[in-house]
Amino acid sequence: QLDLVESGGGLVQPGESLTLTCVASGFSLDGYDMGWFRQAPGKKLEGISCISSDGSESRYADSMKGRFTISRNNAKQTVYLQIQNLNSEDTGYYYCAANLVGRWAGPCNPSIYAYEHDYRGQGTRVTVSS
Repeated sequence: QLDLVESGGGLVQPGESLTLTCVASGFSLDGYDMGWFRQAPGKKLEGISCISSDGSESRYADSMKGRFTISRNNAKQTVYLQIQNLNSEDTGYYYCAANLVGRWAGPCNPSIYAYEHDYRGQGTRVTVSS
């Protein structure tokens, strides 16, 4: 069974940091570019970041640059998203997604992952509140 499972969400206070984890099973992660996207309450899906299959290249949506860091450990079948200096606008569900290498030409595009992916997880909820 192919699966992506996110974890690490929860209730955090403004200004704190958080690391989200996405664990893949049922397929070999090193054959996939990976991305993270989110959905805030009442808003549309929003791409955050993506990372190449070997981890050598990462990209961020313009609005996400500076506070978000994506990384991966293929040996552990895991992708991470670090979020620093959280604020209330970061509240929402966070999802990881996978796209087979070669599906898209050129470097990965974070915006794509919200709507185009081979696999996605069920999400982890992040609530930022004092």
